[in-house]
Amino acid sequence: MNSELLIKHYCKELRLGTSFYENYAEIQATDFGDFLAQILKREAENRELVRRNRNLKSAGFDVIKTLENYVFNDIQIPQAIDIDDLKTGGFIDKLENLVLYGPVGTGKSHMATAVGVAACSRGKKVKFFRTAALVNQLSEAKAKGELKRFMRQIEKIDLLICDEGGYVPFEKEGSQLLFQVISECYEKRSVIITTNLEFSKWNGIFYDEKLTSAIIDRLVHHSHLLVFNGPSYRLTHSTMNTQ
Repeated sequence: MNSELLIKHYCKELRLGTSFYENYAEIQATDFGDFLAQILKREAENRELVRRNRNLKSAGFDVIKTLENYVFNDIQIPQAIDIDDLKTGGFIDKLENLVLYGPVGTGKSHMATAVGVAACSRGKKVKFFRTAALVNQLSEAKAKGELKRFMRQIEKIDLLICDEGGYVPFEKEGSQLLFQVISECYEKRSVIITTNLEFSKWNGIFYDEKLTSAIIDRLVHHSHLLVFNGPSYRLTHSTMNTQ
């Protein structure tokens, strides 16, 4: 067996990726130690790229967004957190939450997604849901006897994103299941909620006042409220806008 086949064989045995031996002949090194350091660096970088892509895929984003060129002018950001914390996900390390509140089309979902994408790039495990879709999946999982399995997936993540909270009212079971998820995340992982409803109106979404208060209580504790005041981006940039 020639050296190339032996390298492939042992890479397979050691579960090393193809990047470990592909194009190794092109490496220019001063000595054997330098050569080994460079090829190990390649493998480490490739594994990091694979991990990031896997995190992005498993997160379930509708689309991939970033904060590049994102305009923060019309957003009230509390002093306890700054833009760098959003970009680097520093709040996730502190197990803090974000509540993004404001009218439709003001960039809440964009920010939530972009923050989640950045977190994936930093090696964090993220799950993105439309809130109504999350409740539907929870109800379906319970009906199939798979709720514990679904909850174990939540337990493994660092950041849960619930987009479009407050758009659709929930039945009693759905509200209770969502409360179960929020309770599971409380002080264990970060949550981002986007909503167009102030907390005082959440009673119209959930089943009863006590449950609503319990959900809000867990979300608000260790949370930062970002208020979006700008005009609707979609309306401003609509193709129907003739001005």
